[in-house]
Amino acid sequence: MIFAAGFGTRMGELTERLPKPLIEVAGKPLLNYAIDVLLEADINSIVVNAHYHSEQIKRHLASSNIKVSLEYPHILDTGGGLKAALPKLAANTVITQNADIIWVGPNPVKTLIAAWYPERMDSLMMCIPMEKARTRKEAGDYSIAKDGHVIQGRDYIFSGLQIMKTDCLYEIKKNSFSLKVMWDKMVMAKRLFALKYQGIWCDVGYPEGIEIAEATLIDNHNV
Repeated sequence: MIFAAGFGTRMGELTERLPKPLIEVAGKPLLNYAIDVLLEADINSIVVNAHYHSEQIKRHLASSNIKVSLEYPHILDTGGGLKAALPKLAANTVITQNADIIWVGPNPVKTLIAAWYPERMDSLMMCIPMEKARTRKEAGDYSIAKDGHVIQGRDYIFSGLQIMKTDCLYEIKKNSFSLKVMWDKMVMAKRLFALKYQGIWCDVGYPEGIEIAEATLIDNHNV
């Protein structure tokens, strides 16, 4: 599941007529970077949600086998969007990722799958040490205990990529809600785990992030 429904307000004028996932970095739409990471990990059943400029997202994906989950008339946030897309995903464990991330290094999806142990995990996040984040302006989101489970703290950034069981989504009766509701419960139950990414991560959430991401790709011979 790729989250591509947001308004991209931090991008300012760039997203007035274009959804953020279709903004190009080094000549390639951000959404395609997210898709390629999944395809390289042999994930071929992909759903993209869409709300803002949804017709452009649909047109961009028209020639592919990727399904689009339309959010109308209201945007549903990450939790609500994932819940609404479950019939198209047809799975009780899914990979979710944001559509505005550039990865430089080992394929993060393959890395997560190799470390996924469902008997003790409800979700496994890919997290970023602050020194590996090229474009993040805010502090971290979580800390990580020695055994790998997520605890309250600000040492690591949630990358926007995770493996997650979806059964818990049915406990929420609202249509629109954040996945953070579920993560908070998992933290309390010690069922939320994290991996530390060994490569470089660029969150292209601001206009200046485009230039930083392009320079990172060039510096690491990915362009």
